[in-house]
Amino acid sequence: MNVLLLILLPLLGAMLPPMTIRFGRDVCTWVAMAITACTLMLALALHIQAIEGSPASMHLHWLHGIGLDLSLRMDGLAALFALLVPGIGLLVIIYARYYLSEKDPMGRLYGLLLVFMSSMLGVALSDNLILMLIFWESTSLSSFLLIGFWQHRADARQGARMALIVTGAGGLALLAGFLLLGQMAGTYRISEILAQGDHIRAHSLYVPALLLILIGAFTKSAQFPFHFWLPRAMAAPTPISAYLHSATMVKAGVFLLARLYPVLSGTDLWFFTVSGVGLTTLLMGAYAAIFQHDLKGLLAYSTISHLGLIVLLFGLDTPLAAVAGVFHIINHATFKASLFMAAGIIDHETGTRDMRRLNGLWKYMPHTATLAMIAAAAMAGVPLLNGFLSKEMFFAETLHVQLLGPAWMVLPAAATLAGIFAVAYSARFIHDVFFNGAPRDLPRFPPHEPPRFMKIPVEILAGACLLVGILPALTVGPLLDLAATSVTGEALPPYSLAVWHGFNTPLLMSLVALGGGFAVYGMRRKLFALHERLPLAPDAAALFHAAEDALIRCARAFLHGVDNGSMQRSAALLLGVAALVMILPLAGPAITGPLPLTPIDAPSLMGALLLMSAGLLTVLWHEHRLSAIMALSVVGLLVALVFVRFSAPDLALTQLSVEVVTIMLLLLALFFIPRRHKPRSRPSGRFKDIVLSTGTGAGCGLLAWGMLTRPLDSISTFFMEQSIPGGGGANVVNVILVDFRGFDTLGEVTVLAVAAVGIFAMLDNLRLPIPKHDQDGRPWAAEPHPLILSQMTRFLLPLALLVSVFLFLRGHNAPGGGFIAGLVTAVALILQYMANGTAWTQRQWRMPFHPLIAVGVLVAAATGAASLLAGHPFLTSTFGHVSLPIVGEFELASAMLFDLGVFLTVVGVIMLILANLGKLTRRKTRPARIR
Repeated sequence: MNVLLLILLPLLGAMLPPMTIRFGRDVCTWVAMAITACTLMLALALHIQAIEGSPASMHLHWLHGIGLDLSLRMDGLAALFALLVPGIGLLVIIYARYYLSEKDPMGRLYGLLLVFMSSMLGVALSDNLILMLIFWESTSLSSFLLIGFWQHRADARQGARMALIVTGAGGLALLAGFLLLGQMAGTYRISEILAQGDHIRAHSLYVPALLLILIGAFTKSAQFPFHFWLPRAMAAPTPISAYLHSATMVKAGVFLLARLYPVLSGTDLWFFTVSGVGLTTLLMGAYAAIFQHDLKGLLAYSTISHLGLIVLLFGLDTPLAAVAGVFHIINHATFKASLFMAAGIIDHETGTRDMRRLNGLWKYMPHTATLAMIAAAAMAGVPLLNGFLSKEMFFAETLHVQLLGPAWMVLPAAATLAGIFAVAYSARFIHDVFFNGAPRDLPRFPPHEPPRFMKIPVEILAGACLLVGILPALTVGPLLDLAATSVTGEALPPYSLAVWHGFNTPLLMSLVALGGGFAVYGMRRKLFALHERLPLAPDAAALFHAAEDALIRCARAFLHGVDNGSMQRSAALLLGVAALVMILPLAGPAITGPLPLTPIDAPSLMGALLLMSAGLLTVLWHEHRLSAIMALSVVGLLVALVFVRFSAPDLALTQLSVEVVTIMLLLLALFFIPRRHKPRSRPSGRFKDIVLSTGTGAGCGLLAWGMLTRPLDSISTFFMEQSIPGGGGANVVNVILVDFRGFDTLGEVTVLAVAAVGIFAMLDNLRLPIPKHDQDGRPWAAEPHPLILSQMTRFLLPLALLVSVFLFLRGHNAPGGGFIAGLVTAVALILQYMANGTAWTQRQWRMPFHPLIAVGVLVAAATGAASLLAGHPFLTSTFGHVSLPIVGEFELASAMLFDLGVFLTVVGVIMLILANLGKLTRRKTRPARIR
């Protein structure tokens, strides 16, 4: 369970920073640091367990029928990310304390960072494809909130929306790819899929599955042509940029490539697609970084380039290339996080990130300059720094590619060119910012060193770049071995992390890159002039916005064509399509099936005639609203009697209760509907309405006729046979709702809760004038709460509550249950509001409805979670018999707790909606408030 705690700790802890910010920024920071530090310590303990050869794992059945189980496993690759994510996160939290201003909501930032940390840990630790996808999408949503943290800025909102759309679209492709991969392997368990590499690569679905999964990975890691969203995400605060673009968000894509490397690699399609995209991204990002004037823009494009380098390494499809890819993941996280933090310090102290104005900062900020130069040198691949080691391994692997044949030199040449560009933009970061003259028109002058603790995270990361670069085998060797073994799926070939390997070709390539990079930087003015004269390539972001605008225009045109505000037109389209769908299947075979017709008895015929008459009267009396509602209530009552006639008492009780609630809702709405004149319809319009309604009714009738005269294979026999032995209840309907199909019911009550909160939000500040007349001009009664009605309802309330308790307790074995009992309770309470008024009822009933809904949903969900903790699938119920001295023997079922959650949710939802409808005329000056 410790591996599950690793995800839950930051997720549940995310609630604390927004709550503790009221005690001060320092307290909020210490709370966030404590949560992250505990997560890091737990990850270290599990990492030691993985090194010892017994990786922590957990497997609980959840929705086993569709392959979604709560499966977590911390192998070497997961251990690497489990250390990086909270480790970098802890430093970012410390850094953010001093970066954010007093106006920034620090509690919200820390809460979102912890949610994002939990999501990323979930991606790394998931041992189930569907579970990984859930966490994958959670990273997209939380990163959307983080990128748009400064909501007042348009560029932040646009960048967040772009990132969400691109990565969300990639997530849809990834879903399809995961489904195909699970179909090929016969399981969604990742540890089992990784052992089926040969089978999957030979499968006919391998190609579409690979391409779909690669789209998901490429969008997440900003690979060409999906790279354009990452620079726009720089509108986020620098601590967020440092976290998302070093150890978390963009690393999810390369993590996915590493995770599925044993099963998807080893084919020509993998080599040419992955390495081709990686090489293109590597060169494109490195070239674009040289010409950026914004510090964070330079770092954004360099991030794209280095991500392309990692993707290229995995695409080379050799064990040592995979080792180099994992190694560069570690190195890139350290130097890129420190560079972003250094850029944030510069922006914080000078008020700008424009390198054309940032010159000569060494004089004012020597400590920060030293740290930034170490990190930038590591990014450039300077010897004795960690970036040099992984770059050497990268250069070495480009020399051993056999699939390119005679053109094998293209790859080493391209790698060297990318190295030249990396040195050039790193040199520009160092020289243009810290040397190259004096500062120019800085918003804050003179700049100075930041607060002491703001530099500590940068010092730690820069020190790690030096330490790994000098003593790689001692510092990062065991972690790299463990992670790389998980990636390759086999024993690693011999390799060395030594600083010096003698004079060889990779060293020569490094020297060429260093010399060429300084030469390119020396010619930067000519290159900038040449770059400006080059024909502009299509801007991917502009193409994205153009496509987005075109899609919005098409959607608006379609919406205007379908829905122009006319309810009559909308109803006509809806009924017309429904009639067409019903008529088409009936056009082929004979309508009447082989089953004989059921004889019609007198009560059934009488009920059908009454039902049709009430429906017809509802239409004819639509101008007289109260009469129409009365006729409509007759329709509902007759439907309930139909359920009674055909032995469905649960449905009859539900229908009757819902009918009462609905009539109350309509009566409340009727009170506020303004007077209106009789509508005038053209004869042609009426003829169209008659034809459409007749066709729709005839289609429904023919469809029912065809279905009822044909045999039906029902699953009711299974439920009736298993209701008592499997669910412990004789009421089959209730057992289905709270046991066999409990997950559906949980989803329904959750939707009810969300809908109620949404309706409350719309009604909360709405105030309507009190109408003095009905639609026909008759004045409303002067006494809003008649004495007889108010006194009678007070006596009826205890009786109604007693009936509700009776229905709830008997629901597992007889007609009743939590839903019906909740409706009865809500009706009884609503009658108090209608008869006695809002103020009186609130004085008697002080319980707010929002918490009641939340408790109901949580009780229902907790019932399912309890079965998980007991080692059973989610929402598995149990039952037993208990004997008490006086009461005797009776049955207890865990499903009753689930039913209690349904009961509380239904009561809260109905009361929240109807009671708030009843207060629409309340003056704002009154203190009473329904919550």
